[in-house]
Amino acid sequence: MSSKPIVLITGAAGNLGRSLAGALSDRYTIVGLDRSTSGTDYPLFEVDLSDEKSVREALAQFRQDHGGEIASVLHLAAFFDFSGEDKPQYRAVNVEGSRNLVRALRDFDVEQFVYSGTMLVHAPGRPGERIDETTPIEPGWAYPKSKAQAEDAIREERGNMPVVFLHLAGVYDEKTSVPTFAHQIARIYERDFQSHLYSGDTDAGQAMVHREDMIDAFVRTVDRRRRFEGETVILVGEEDAIGYADLQDRLGCLLHGEDDWATIRMPSALAGAGAWAQDKAEPIVPDALDGGERPFIQPFMTRMASDHYALDITRARNLLAWEPKHSLANDLPAIVSALKEDPAAWYLANKINPPPFVEEAREAGREPEALRAQYEVTRREQHAGSRWAHFTNMALGLWIMVQPVIVEVTEPPLFWAEVVLGAALILFAFLSLSWQLTWARWAQAGVAALLMAVPFLFWTENPAAFLSDTLVGAFVFGLAVGTRPEPGTSILASMTGPDVPPGWSYNPSTWTQRIPIIFLALIGLLVARYLTAYQLGHISSVWEPFFPGLPEDPTKNGTEAIITSSVSEAFPIPDAALGGYTYALEIVTGLVGSRARWRTMPWLVFLFGLMIAPLGVVSILFVIIQPVMIGTWATLTLIGAAAMLIQIPYSLDELLATLQFVRRRSRAGRPWLRVFLFGDTDEGSRGERKDEFDQGPGAVLRDMWAGGVNLPWNLVLAGLAGLSLLFTRLTFDAEGAMADADHIIGFLALTVVSVAAAEVARPARYLLIPLGLAQIATPFLFGAETVHTVGSVVIGVALIALSFRRGGIYERYGSWTRFIV
Repeated sequence: MSSKPIVLITGAAGNLGRSLAGALSDRYTIVGLDRSTSGTDYPLFEVDLSDEKSVREALAQFRQDHGGEIASVLHLAAFFDFSGEDKPQYRAVNVEGSRNLVRALRDFDVEQFVYSGTMLVHAPGRPGERIDETTPIEPGWAYPKSKAQAEDAIREERGNMPVVFLHLAGVYDEKTSVPTFAHQIARIYERDFQSHLYSGDTDAGQAMVHREDMIDAFVRTVDRRRRFEGETVILVGEEDAIGYADLQDRLGCLLHGEDDWATIRMPSALAGAGAWAQDKAEPIVPDALDGGERPFIQPFMTRMASDHYALDITRARNLLAWEPKHSLANDLPAIVSALKEDPAAWYLANKINPPPFVEEAREAGREPEALRAQYEVTRREQHAGSRWAHFTNMALGLWIMVQPVIVEVTEPPLFWAEVVLGAALILFAFLSLSWQLTWARWAQAGVAALLMAVPFLFWTENPAAFLSDTLVGAFVFGLAVGTRPEPGTSILASMTGPDVPPGWSYNPSTWTQRIPIIFLALIGLLVARYLTAYQLGHISSVWEPFFPGLPEDPTKNGTEAIITSSVSEAFPIPDAALGGYTYALEIVTGLVGSRARWRTMPWLVFLFGLMIAPLGVVSILFVIIQPVMIGTWATLTLIGAAAMLIQIPYSLDELLATLQFVRRRSRAGRPWLRVFLFGDTDEGSRGERKDEFDQGPGAVLRDMWAGGVNLPWNLVLAGLAGLSLLFTRLTFDAEGAMADADHIIGFLALTVVSVAAAEVARPARYLLIPLGLAQIATPFLFGAETVHTVGSVVIGVALIALSFRRGGIYERYGSWTRFIV
């Protein structure tokens, strides 16, 4: 048995226990009690402090191996939780566990019992005041309450055993800190919006103590154990507490070079409600977005945000000859340096989920802090160059506010909607002047989308208001989120990754790929806007060169009959206006995003494709039913349908690239929802970026109309066959069900040809086979003249035969290429 005095440490396998063991081991024999019995070079006895029998058995083993004399017991073990809830472990471990330990130790010769307490058991002071050991015991939440109750239990059970209660300040070192301080650093580092909000007195602060100074205080307490009798309370910490606002400014300067970190004081009740709502909302999609970390800020914290703890450490000086050698103010640069040098290690050490870019950057072989710093510089520069757009939107918001008076809007709902939306636009555009408030740019876009909708939602009779809201809304939307920097993309997506999808021979998100869609959407918008003007009563007639109206109302031409039919009026709003609204959104979303948006803004590409492909099919189906259900045609809706048909193949490649990307990143272990919403890097390097408009006009036009889209001769002939079916009322004198069947099959064949014109969707041509079979069967099902029957059979056979040839595929589409059969 060693001749050195024995120090028994509870929680000896923990970080603090190991540190104290190392500091004392040269003069003392260290023995530990812990729930774990591995990982130390000194003896450990397994114990569950909440179980009195387990404590007695562990100490019996201790007595057998080391005898009954103990120089000092350092009681470090405790349950800690920052939820603020009064969990049963506080009572079981901290209170009853301490009681069980002290009771069992009364059978030993213990020179000293040292309890690791907290300064938070004392009532807080106010800025400018200091607390000392005589300050009343008034803990404010579950953890310090349990520590105060544990001290009471120790007093009740100690007998003649001398006890020292060390009331410690918040512990920190260069790599780790108490949770409140660590999370404060993390929020500022990540530029979390919450880092600018505080619910208490910003001059209030809490004293801290460096880990080395704290260990020194414990060592001095053990070394001077014979000087203590009865019960002694000693506050251990740095005397001064840096105020919250001052600490914010210091961290902002060290982390980001910003001397004045804006901190806004919020009412405690409002902050508490916000913390409660955030905590309740967090579990909705935790794993997909951030790994499921519960929000750190809890409602109970907002009620104690003004608590101030500066210390009078006179007793520590007199009894321990202890003086802190460190100060938080001087150590802040080293703390921030440790974070910047290895963000992943810092977050891990402080048990905080790192921001996604940290792990993503490491896995991509990039240094996280360098990437973050480069990202900030780039975004600041880009935002400064685009700030004019938000000033413009503020002016447009002012125009919308006064517009109801200027153009004499008479509908009260529309009048006040424009006033409110104009004011909201001014506010969000103003907030968007800050490069950090990306959310305000999306808020502008949301206001713009509402602005484009309110005229037809309220069936305005004012054409000026309708025109102004449509144009201003579209411009605001484009200026808000279509300017640089690209809003809402992750750091990794913005700063790394290729422009061309892996395995592809071209980039489907370039301007030359998007312009044809935008141009065709503009045609659709003009048509829809013109038809909406008639539906809202802004104009008295609509141009229609070919098709007559219905016999029951010969005063209307074909177009007028269509857009006032029961089918159109089944919608609660003008259906043409809804189509125009979709076209307008299609245009502005087509303008948003970089040339790599297939991976930087997947959700937007998906929305863009959703507005074109499925809604395009709906638009075409509406045209299909016109002669069948209504009995006539509308030239302008045919033009709009044609524009939609041509759009569809040009949108499919970008949509495919995005879906491939999300699937690829999900297989690589990325949270698919986060990738979908914020983008990500991808396989391959970015390479040198070239402006597609540096080419000659001919090359630009070729890229616009040919990239990923072509019509082989067999599909051209299939399209002509389908087109011919639309005119069988003229060519074969078709009528009734037979004419309707020809019309429906013909339009569906044209739709299939349009979709199959996209190389990525070329297998869709096989849908011509069931259409061909249906065309062969229709004359026998509905009855037709001999000539018509022969023609139908010939066209049906032709559709089937023409579907087999694939035609040339001139581009590569990664893994999808093998499916283009």
